[in-house]
Order: sequence, then structure tokens, then C-alpha cells
Amino acid sequence: MNLFKRLILASVIGTCFAPAVNAEMSIEITEGIESAMPIAIVPFASQGASLDVSSVVDSDLTRSGYFKTLSPQQMPAKPTSADAINFPSWQSIGQNYIVIGRVQPNGGQYNVEFQLFDVANGSQLLGYRMTSSANDLRKTAHHISDMIYEKLLGKKGVFSGRIAYITTTRQGDQSNHKLMVADADGANAQAVATSIEPLMSPAWSPDAKRLAYVSFEKKSAAVYTQTLATGQRERIAEFPGINGAPAWSPDGSKLAVTLSKDGSPDIYILDLGSRNVTKLTKNRAIDTEPTWSPDGKTIVFTSDRGGKPQLYSIPVQGGEEKRITFSGSYNARASFSPDGKFITMVHGNGGDYRIGVMDVNSKSISVLTSGPLDESPSFAPNSDMVLYASRKGNMGYLSAVSINGRMQQKLVFDSSEVREPAWSPK
Repeated sequence: MNLFKRLILASVIGTCFAPAVNAEMSIEITEGIESAMPIAIVPFASQGASLDVSSVVDSDLTRSGYFKTLSPQQMPAKPTSADAINFPSWQSIGQNYIVIGRVQPNGGQYNVEFQLFDVANGSQLLGYRMTSSANDLRKTAHHISDMIYEKLLGKKGVFSGRIAYITTTRQGDQSNHKLMVADADGANAQAVATSIEPLMSPAWSPDAKRLAYVSFEKKSAAVYTQTLATGQRERIAEFPGINGAPAWSPDGSKLAVTLSKDGSPDIYILDLGSRNVTKLTKNRAIDTEPTWSPDGKTIVFTSDRGGKPQLYSIPVQGGEEKRITFSGSYNARASFSPDGKFITMVHGNGGDYRIGVMDVNSKSISVLTSGPLDESPSFAPNSDMVLYASRKGNMGYLSAVSINGRMQQKLVFDSSEVREPAWSPK
């Protein structure tokens, strides 16, 4: 059974991948950038802070693959102020940049400040001071990493973002399914929904405050939305047959969903205010996995109307449906990059499934991964990375790859298996 039919079967009867165990996540860089920039993140001067902010920044920049950080043991000194930096000593050990900082208590909060310097000419490139609660120190560290990344690379960082994913554990004949949300580095993992019946297809709202997902908690598929801050959830679609593959419109007012209430699975637009549904595709084949273009004008979806799964597009207001993929025998599970320039997908030939990226203008497809069972791609908010699920034997795990294929990461869960990752839009 090919991947497309297996996913459709899962949406109908609730079958999922092999069992998984919820655990902490770590990130391994499996392939980095040869020209990674040398940078020293000097341990911040800290008075009683519960978190080592500089260590989080160091970890963020290292796992990006674009930076080569210096261990504290190799540092010639550990300055915490600009006038204490001896730039020639840092230049002599090959460092391009140096970051210093301080974390100081301020009432019940902390003042966090940092400075980024160019070692070659001793000039300050960046400097900020911010206030943080103890609970938000990790978030503040990720924000610092984002600012450094953008200043030195000219593109937004993704360290402050979050990821959603599904885990499943089994004890005897009973399964426990969890929809998890974690920081982009795997920290602060929390279960936002738990069920003894399958959960699947998590999708972030544009403001990253809500998730839409499919739950089989009533023994049949239904689409829910859930507000993360409060845990409030609503059942949005529970029609006879398939209710699946929710995708938010760019303005957050609608969901594109797959429904089979009128027969074969088709793409519908569901207005979240009125709860009215509008049928967008009308075909006897399987139409599923909708995704919105960033401008909100087009829906791209998967259909096997040509005999094998391929990607098609249709205007949101209705109109002509056009096939957009012709390379490979299998193209499915599309996702637009936030800048609208690329579409990532599962690209297959002869049972070998890899992650591909298509240039929207030229329609050319670049294959980014080695397969053979890669799926569920999701773009990072800076359009530079793709998060996806992969399998090796009976083990499922998450990975990330840059759109040029030069940087790859493996997200490792201790003794666990995970699936269906989704990167938050901010």
C-alpha cells in the first residue's frame, strides 16, 4: 500500500503509525555548513538566575549549522563588559564574532542585556537590554539568538518558534495518544491534548495561538480547534465519513478541510464564524491535504484523479483545477513557504518517499532528503528550513533540512517515536 492510500486509510479508521513513547527531545546536526562562522558566546555574568541564558544562545546558534561556537574552556578570557574585551586575543584564535552579556535581578524579574561585536575591527554590531521573568528566561535567550542570527545572516531566526507533533504509547491493548507542543529546541514539551483514540494532523493558526487537529475520541473523525493559553477546545467539523486535514486560512477566519459527507473525499472551506461549509472540489477521486497560498487566493491539494497522487491548485473562490506537479510518480502533502516562493511536498518514485521543494515560478523540484520513508513536511517561519517525519524500520523520528539541502538536523526522542510535525508560523 502506498503512502497516500495509507494516510487516507488512517483518516477513515483511525489507524496510526507504530507505538511511541513521549520523551525529551535533543537535536543532532547530521550535516552542517562547511563555512560555519566562528563565534564565541562568552558565559553571561549572572546573579541568581535559574537558567544559563548564554548556554541556550550557544546551543541555538550551534544547532543552526551556520555557526561554530567556541567552548568556554578554549576562551582566552571571559569578559562581561566591552572595555574588558582584548580583541587581538580573540582574533588570534580565529574568532569572527564575540557575544557578551549580563543577567541581573530587578525586583521579581531580571534585566538581560547582550552585545555582539565584530572581532576584526572591534565594533559593536548589536546591543539590547530587555526585562524577563524567571519563567521567560529561555524565551528571552531564544529571542537573543534570533537577533544575532538575523544580524549576521540577513534572515530571520526560528529559535523562538514552537513545534507541534503527535506521540503514541501503548500499554497492553490500550493506546494513549498525545498532541505535544514544544519549543523549537525541544524544551518545555507539553501535552495539549490526550486521548485513548488517535489524534492526527495538527495545524497552527496564523497567530500561533491555536491548533486545529483531528481526533477520533468519539470513535469517528472530527476536527477540533484548541486555544493553547486556556486549553479551550471546540469541535468544528463532525460530518459523516472523513473529517480531516485541517489547514488555516492566512487570516485565521477559515479552515480548508477534507470531507466525504457527500460521497468521495473533497476539499471544503469551513467558515469558523458561521460554521458554513462550501464545497471547493467536485471529483470522484480522492482530494485531500489542502494548503493555502500565503496570499489566501489559492488552495493546493493532493488528488489521485490522474491515477496517482499529484498536486493540484484551485482558486479559493472556485474555478479551474490545475495540476502543478509532473515530475515523479507521487507528489503529496504540500506546504507553502511563508514567503510564497516554494512548496514542499512528499516526492516519491517506486515506493521511495523523500522531501522535495518546488520553485513556485519554475515548477522545478529539488529533492532534499534521502528517504525512503520521509513525510509530513512543514516550513519554518523564515522559509529556510523544512521540518519532516521519517522512518527507519519500526522507528519514527523528526528531522529538519535547509531548502538548499546543505544543513540537516535529526530531532532525537529518547526511546520514542513521533510523527506529523508542524512548525509554528511565529
